[in-house]
Amino acid sequence: MKSLVFISLIALFIFSGCATKEKVIPEEQKIEKEVKTDTKKMQAVGFNEIEGFYSDDLAHALDVFKKDCTKSKRNELFREVCQKAENETDGRKFFTINFQPYKLLDDNALDEGIITGYYEPLLYGSLKKNNRYKYPVYKTPKDMMIVDFVSAYPELKTYKLRGKIVDNKVIPYDSRAQIESNPSKNLEIIAYVDNKVDLFLLHVQGSGKILLDNGELINVGYAEQNGRKFKGIGTYMLNHGYIGKDELSAQGMKKYLDKNPSKMDEVLNQNESYVFFHKSNQGATGSLGTQLTAKRNLAVDRSVIPLGMPVFLSTKNPIDKKPINQLMVAADVGGAIKGNIRADFFWGYGEDAFAYAGKMKEKGKMYILMPKK
Repeated sequence: MKSLVFISLIALFIFSGCATKEKVIPEEQKIEKEVKTDTKKMQAVGFNEIEGFYSDDLAHALDVFKKDCTKSKRNELFREVCQKAENETDGRKFFTINFQPYKLLDDNALDEGIITGYYEPLLYGSLKKNNRYKYPVYKTPKDMMIVDFVSAYPELKTYKLRGKIVDNKVIPYDSRAQIESNPSKNLEIIAYVDNKVDLFLLHVQGSGKILLDNGELINVGYAEQNGRKFKGIGTYMLNHGYIGKDELSAQGMKKYLDKNPSKMDEVLNQNESYVFFHKSNQGATGSLGTQLTAKRNLAVDRSVIPLGMPVFLSTKNPIDKKPINQLMVAADVGGAIKGNIRADFFWGYGEDAFAYAGKMKEKGKMYILMPKK
């Protein structure tokens, strides 16, 4: 019977896909005891070989590392070095003495990858639905079934099954189009917002703030996802002539959809993924479980870089193209962030952050700082 159930659940999993943003897992439930690094995909270097390392604000980088140590110290890799950081104030001394830098390489031994950006959006909303505020921000549905395979099948530790039971059968949970066209009574609403595209971008980013019409500012964070595979809408819009190549950015797509509301559902429903939220006491929080620091935290591929790892990033500002050379900390993950030299740069909160994050798709080099034994 267990085998039959497993087969049916796997079939559902394959059909429904996986989330774009990973839920923040309490650190006491998920402790990384060992880091397996492919030495063929990294090259030891000296700090003097990293462009801009010594000119960076390493004191600020140390403060961010300490902040993230509150969670990452549960990983054996960081336990000792986090203890050393507690009473340290000299960032340059701390990092150069306690870490060995490695330049990351891809499968072809090349040292450049793609760096994108993300941010924490600000939406405008109300606790009551009216003609302006009519797009709901939902909590996790009461009828959603979530299955974690890790205890029985460790090889599936990165996957979760999300579905629901209908007529004694487990089926995939509703798609974006189904949720919006026929909302279930199992959906509880946090607030209503005034712009459907902004709500879509909130789903993509995974967390944000809502300024209510009563003056209250609330934080909403990722709670769950419907299990459907994430699909970007940019290529669809480009292929259908809705935008040109020079408009292929979050700003360009939003501008078109705001001006062409009749196309909105057609375009947004190409992405069947749907994200559910919870009210939070803090701002944007990464998968590490700490509040993200603007321009100092990254989302990475956790199978390559463990969360809590210092990462020196060399890339370019997406608007003025000036170099960005600075030490950051890996504190988040994302469904589209896969590969050795791949990261999502957290720009912070609001419209200014959106201006940078929405346009960022730059080449970059990444150096991990491995704690010395």
